[in-house]
Amino acid sequence: MRITKFGHSCLLIEEGSARILIDPGNFSTTQENVTNLHAILITHEHPDHVFLDSLKKILTNNPGVGIYTNAGVGKLLSVAGIAFQVLEDGAVADIEGVTVKGYGVDHACIHDSIPLIRNTGFMIADRLFYPGDALTQFPENVEVLALPVAAPWLKISDAVEYALKVHPKICFPVHDGMLRPDRLGSTRFVSKNVLEKAGIDFVDMIEGSVQEF
Repeated sequence: MRITKFGHSCLLIEEGSARILIDPGNFSTTQENVTNLHAILITHEHPDHVFLDSLKKILTNNPGVGIYTNAGVGKLLSVAGIAFQVLEDGAVADIEGVTVKGYGVDHACIHDSIPLIRNTGFMIADRLFYPGDALTQFPENVEVLALPVAAPWLKISDAVEYALKVHPKICFPVHDGMLRPDRLGSTRFVSKNVLEKAGIDFVDMIEGSVQEF
């Protein structure tokens, strides 16, 4: 199995003759140049996992490629006129002889005031597991784990404990695209949206900022 990480959570999986792209979001762009894809897997509807502008460019370069995802993402794709196949918890698909299984139902809780959306993790070729944005259900005998390491819903201690529980032979980090000075978004807009609804002003400050209070 060959894995190319384009950025954040966007991966190209090459197994046998199959070329499978996961989560083409807005924190990476080089995935738009990929060709000869057999499938695109999308875990959930957040733009860092499915960015429609990027997805449309990928579809132009890969006419006829199948998209596999859950019903939540499906609503977004339907509005955009993009065909897809539902692959959710417990479902199985065969992509060029490679088995892909769906795991899990809900996205991890960001805050109690933010409604949960659907999230589907994927087990590929009975070897690689990518949980999407959740550290919940997982298959047995994971050999390679794509481990989320940074998110508004995640503590690194929880990520490490999850990896210990899954106990793969190998893991590598994903969901780390926001760890750049120009990508502080979730740490800002989640805090601002939740706190200001409670009457608390949220004033952004970055390194070098000077603010009088």
